[in-house]
Amino acid sequence: MSELPFAATTPVSVSRVGLKAKNAETLAAYYRAVVGLEELSRDGSVITLGASGRPLMEIENDAAARQEDPRSAGLFHTAFLLPSRADLGRWIKHAIASNIAVDGASDHLVSEALYLTDPEGNGIEIYADRPHESWKWNGAQIEMATAALDIPGIVASVPAGSPEWKSAPENSVIGHVHLRVGKPAEAEDWWNSEFGFDTVAKYGGSAVFLSSGGYHHHIGANSWQSPGAGKRESGQTGLTWVEMRSAAAKAEETREDPWGTVIRTVPDKA
Repeated sequence: MSELPFAATTPVSVSRVGLKAKNAETLAAYYRAVVGLEELSRDGSVITLGASGRPLMEIENDAAARQEDPRSAGLFHTAFLLPSRADLGRWIKHAIASNIAVDGASDHLVSEALYLTDPEGNGIEIYADRPHESWKWNGAQIEMATAALDIPGIVASVPAGSPEWKSAPENSVIGHVHLRVGKPAEAEDWWNSEFGFDTVAKYGGSAVFLSSGGYHHHIGANSWQSPGAGKRESGQTGLTWVEMRSAAAKAEETREDPWGTVIRTVPDKA
């Protein structure tokens, strides 16, 4: 049995995300078939998905919702973290066999990742971390890159005779959430002050990466598509909230970031 990934053991980590969809049934079917999530429950118009009983995503149906503008503030991607490199290899074999459309693939030094887009335009990352003891730090800054992914090497890490991909394995979590924002510096200040996150990497003034407890990033914020974006409009598809798990929280709290994205906090129950 795998261990809970390092990302989920820090003082603050990502718990779940909420999406609003024009067609929640279609979207949930995609996350089941492609990401390997399982349906855990239904409550009115909301479908809850997760892995091995762990809730990771809620999809709210709203047929009248307006399609979100990709240049607005919102979700860049939800990053599903698999427990091991072999798990990522199994997912890649599944993606090849199922002809799953992939937008990109990268070796980030700290992790190995593939990128997709769901049927309503929400970004997805499927990734596995390298052992955190092997990450390189330059002072308080983590060394990351965007290099070619060794797909054959990842596939070869799957032990011979081991089971094929059936679903997201136990201890799969949301490792990080990457947000579209108007001003990354403003996002940096907000996450520093509201959650005590450390700034671990910056890419000029267009992207910042923040984390708790020495992770490579629990939150990314960029303005690559959304420079100067203002507050999100209500009644549109896409991200509705991000839920963080905090060891210091005594009760549930709700905040809004500078772009009106709802950030919930719940006591740690990892």
